Amino acid sequence: MRHALSALLLITALVPLQAQDDLLDLLGEEEPKKEYASASFKTTRVINAHSLENTAHGVMDVKIGHRFGFLSEGISEMFGLDLATVRLGVEYGVTDRLMIGFSRSGYQKTLEGYAKYKVLRQCSQGCRMPISLLVVADMSANMLEKEKTEWYAPGREDYFTHRLGYAFQVIVGRKFSEALSLQLMPGLVHRNLVTTADQAHDVLNVGAAGRVKLAKRLALNAEYIYLLPGQTRAPAMEADRVNDPNPGYKNSLSIGFDIETGGHVFQLHFTNSTAMFERGFITETTGDWLDGDIHFGFNISRVFTLYRPKPKKV
Repeated sequence: MRHALSALLLITALVPLQAQDDLLDLLGEEEPKKEYASASFKTTRVINAHSLENTAHGVMDVKIGHRFGFLSEGISEMFGLDLATVRLGVEYGVTDRLMIGFSRSGYQKTLEGYAKYKVLRQCSQGCRMPISLLVVADMSANMLEKEKTEWYAPGREDYFTHRLGYAFQVIVGRKFSEALSLQLMPGLVHRNLVTTADQAHDVLNVGAAGRVKLAKRLALNAEYIYLLPGQTRAPAMEADRVNDPNPGYKNSLSIGFDIETGGHVFQLHFTNSTAMFERGFITETTGDWLDGDIHFGFNISRVFTLYRPKPKKV
């Protein structure tokens, strides 16, 4: 009888402990919240090139790009201040991963549409992903009158498809710290119609860009696009220029500062590229930094929240 009573008391003491364990099992351990890297760059563009950042879901980003003329124009053109090229664009975050955009540029009166998708997102907590990886697809159309274009020979039929160009790019990079972000940008530009047979329809290129934070609202940005040799050649250039890998054209180099002021981001920069869309600044840059062919310009980015996604239920 004594042993039966002892066993009963032991079972009575263990039941609440077992019930508590079962309740904890039902609730489960709280999973650590995923934290993705953000603000690796202050906007979706480094200067000309796309950055690691996308416009957030439900947010519209209105962009104004402005380039003065070359500094080498001299005093007669007020060192480029009398000349200007403008680009107006808008981007929208369809999701936190997918962004679409549209723009109009004064350079070649170009219309442009593009999409950027985040395949991988750098994650510091709750997951293990050391990098971000994005893909960009871009289409542009040269809307200049036929008589004003360089690549229409006399008598050639003006098909709309001749005016189209495409750019595809992979962006891979990492935010190493609050002060430093770096990215690589291998890509391909396809041009439906080129000026001469010496020019390639498909232009391979690889770019690099970085951001260094100088103060709370100030950062230094730089980007460089390298063209593989022998893919582009200006029509007026001599065929035997062996010292120039792409005669008449230069690799795009841009350096500038980001200044953040609330909902606006101002980008002040110097670049040898006149165009502000992929086909233009990658394959048609003619400015030489050593000759003073440098544009001073600025980009303005202003975001508007059009839609606030409902928070996900836990």
